[in-house]
Amino acid sequence: MQKTRARRVGALVLGLALVGAACGGDDGDSDTAPATEAPATEAPAETEAPATEAPAAGGELEGMKGTTPKGADVSEEWLSAVSDYWVSEGNAALTDFNYAAESYDAAIVIALAVAKAGDDGAAHANEIVGITKDGEKCTTFADCLAIIEAGGDPDYDGISGPHEFNGNGEPLQGSYAMLEFGADNRITSESNNNLIDAAAPASAVVDLQSTTATRAGDGVLKIGTLLPETGSLAFLGPPEFAGVAYAVKEINDAGGVLGNPVELSQGDSGDTSTDIASTTSDRLIGEGVDAIIGAASSGVSLTVIDKITAAGVTMFSPANTSPALSDYPDNALYFRNAPADGLQGAVVANQIVEDGNASVYIMNLDDAYGNGIAAVVKDVLEAAGVSVLGVKAYDPTAASFDAEVAEIVSADPDAVVLVSFDEGSRILRTAVENGIGPKAKNWYGTDGNMGNALGENFDAGK
Repeated sequence: MQKTRARRVGALVLGLALVGAACGGDDGDSDTAPATEAPATEAPAETEAPATEAPAAGGELEGMKGTTPKGADVSEEWLSAVSDYWVSEGNAALTDFNYAAESYDAAIVIALAVAKAGDDGAAHANEIVGITKDGEKCTTFADCLAIIEAGGDPDYDGISGPHEFNGNGEPLQGSYAMLEFGADNRITSESNNNLIDAAAPASAVVDLQSTTATRAGDGVLKIGTLLPETGSLAFLGPPEFAGVAYAVKEINDAGGVLGNPVELSQGDSGDTSTDIASTTSDRLIGEGVDAIIGAASSGVSLTVIDKITAAGVTMFSPANTSPALSDYPDNALYFRNAPADGLQGAVVANQIVEDGNASVYIMNLDDAYGNGIAAVVKDVLEAAGVSVLGVKAYDPTAASFDAEVAEIVSADPDAVVLVSFDEGSRILRTAVENGIGPKAKNWYGTDGNMGNALGENFDAGK
C-alpha cells in the first residue's frame, strides 16, 4: 500500500463553504457575503499576459489540478482486487477508479441496514444512518454483520472512509485526493495519494429523519444500479458498476442477507439529455428492487428521485454532490456517501488560494451540480480576498465553446476553474488553441472531469 499524505482544510474555509451551500440554489450565487474574516492570502507577483499562440503539442494538460473523493483506506491492493474481479466477469480492466469505493460502500451499508431491520422492505431505510455512526467500529461486511447478529449496533467505516451520516442521510466529513495531470496527460500516481480531509461544522448537523413508506419486503435483498453506461459521465460507469458488483460478491461470500444471496440488476442512467434514467428506473421498480444505487449525476437523480421514493425504494448515490439534494423532500429514502459540494468546493478554493492565485474565472456546466459547486467556490474565494473575474454557466451540449473561452481570454485571470463532465476535453482543447491552456494558466477541475478519461478524450480530439 502506498503511503498517503493527508492535510486538513481549515474550519474557516469549510464554514464559508457550508454557508455557500446553504444559500446557493441551482441558479447560483447568494447575495449575502459570509460574515467571517477571510484567511490572509498573498497575491502572486505580476506576470506578463500569456502569449496568444497555442503551446507546442504534447502534455497540454500538465499541471491541471482537481479533486475527487478518496478515502485514506483506498489502497492500491483493494483497487487491483476490484479491477481483477471486474475483468473476471468479462469486462475490461479499470483505468479510472472514481467512486468505486463509494459504490462498494453504498451496497455494504444497504445490506447491513437490511440485516439490522430484518426486512428488505422500506423499513430498512430507517437503519441506514445508524449503520454509519455511534456504534461498535467495524470495517467489513462480515464483521459488521457479526455485531448485528450478536445484538449490537455496528458503526461501519468503509473503504471510502468513515461515513458518519447526518440526519438527512449524507456524510458530515469527506476526504479528497488533489489530483494533477502529468506530462503524458494522465493523472500522476503521486497526486492520487495527496489526500485532504474536510469536515462540516457542528452547525450543519440536522435531526435524524425517518421514512413513512410501507413497502413490504420478500426476504430477498435485490439491488438495482442506475449508473452511467452512456452519456457525459460514462467514464464513471465502469468503476461504479465494479464497486457494487464486488461488494455483492463479498456479501454473498459471507452468507448473504436474511439467509439469502443478494441479487443485482444493472441499469444505465444516461445523462440529463435523455430519458434513459426514467426508463431504467421504471424497469428496476418493476423488477421489485429494494434499493437503487445511483445516479452518478445530481441532475439525473433529480429527474427520477420522486418516482423512486414514491415506490418506497431506497435511493443511494455514490457520487451526487449537489446541495439541492440536502433538503429534498424524499421521505427519508434518499442517501449519498459522496460529500456535498460545500466540502468539495472549499477544498478546490483552498488549493487555489494556497497556490497564490490573485484572480480566477469560473466556467461551469449549467445544471444543479455545476451551478452548486461554482457558487461555493466563488463565495469561498471572494471571502479569501481572491478576485473572481467572472462565472460562466454554459450549455454542455453546445457545438462550440469558442465564445466562452474568448471571455476567459479577455478576462485574463491567473487561474480557471472548470466544472464539467466529458465536454471538458473540448473546452480545454479550445483553451489550448487560444493560448490559455494549463501550460499558460493554472487550471482546476472537480470530480466530474478529473480522471484519465479526460486525458484520453483530449488526446483523441473528442
